[in-house]
Amino acid sequence: MPIFAHDKGEVFIGRIRRDETQPNTLNMWIVADNLRKGAATNTIQIAEDLIENNLV
Repeated sequence: MPIFAHDKGEVFIGRIRRDETQPNTLNMWIVADNLRKGAATNTIQIAEDLIENNLV
């Protein structure tokens, strides 16, 4: 829920599902306090985590 992200630096991810319409893709629900964490930084950190865990 977005209310849980208020005033926090963490990013909350849930509802991770395979995207059946595209190969090698995922759909996920991502919530963060955008005033504390910018979208570009968050995107890079998610990509780094996916690579680190051999998910892409």
